[in-house]
Amino acid sequence: MALDDPKTLVSTDWLEMHLKDPDLRILDASWYLPDMGRDAKAEYAAAHIPGARFFDIDEISDQRSSLPHMAPPPEKFVSRMRAMGVGDGHQVVVYDGAGLFSAARVWWTFRLMGKTDVAVLDGGFAKWQAEGRPVEDMPPVLRDRHITVSRQAHMVKDVTQVAAAAKLGDHEILDARSPGRFTGDEAEPRPGLRSGHIPNSKNVHYRTLLNADGTMKSPDALRAVVEAAGVDLGKPAITSCGSGVSAAIINLALERLGKHDHSLYDGSWAEWGMYNDLKVAKG
Repeated sequence: MALDDPKTLVSTDWLEMHLKDPDLRILDASWYLPDMGRDAKAEYAAAHIPGARFFDIDEISDQRSSLPHMAPPPEKFVSRMRAMGVGDGHQVVVYDGAGLFSAARVWWTFRLMGKTDVAVLDGGFAKWQAEGRPVEDMPPVLRDRHITVSRQAHMVKDVTQVAAAAKLGDHEILDARSPGRFTGDEAEPRPGLRSGHIPNSKNVHYRTLLNADGTMKSPDALRAVVEAAGVDLGKPAITSCGSGVSAAIINLALERLGKHDHSLYDGSWAEWGMYNDLKVAKG
């Protein structure tokens, strides 16, 4: 059971208790890989937590980039949130249909924009439904709400910064992909990408941070997982994955541990695996 913290993670009990709070905003941030065979928007239309708005990770992104769902420019984030009625003074709770997967990416996006009153729903929509809690299929009534943001540049890293960190060893680079993809034994799902990992990175598969029911492990258990992967928690951390979605699960876990010096490599393997002049390690 999550120790409820409206800045990181809240339980289904907590959310149901606060469902009628006027300053609460709930976001359905479901997003699936093509091989998952699920349609996030259709599932949202069919059933969602009462009052939830749909946060489209692919659309609320920097579409000037050729890389998938890069973090949106602040002005785009502001315009989308304003139209969705998400603004200053709101407590935001983000969930997804997979349990705890893409919701962490949206939590990180809010953090990147300087908004800290945001939490992920532990166990997501699957747990909410399994417990027989209320759902609806009506879209919420939206009213514009003013929102101010302050982009926290230290929370995101680009390829040059990650290459420097890999060479200098002054950060821990944590890769959330599966062990097979990390070692290079498994092919990448995106065509044209090399296999392997960023030199000097450590594998912390995002699933190892979660319980079987899709909830996040306790802070003590998270610490044990991270330390078992050989991670030095004394160094600042950079997280990475296939395209910057599951990496944010590590950022959320680190925040739960009370570690605040962490950032996310937004281009992740979709970028690193594409350029032949960037070194790749295997095994």
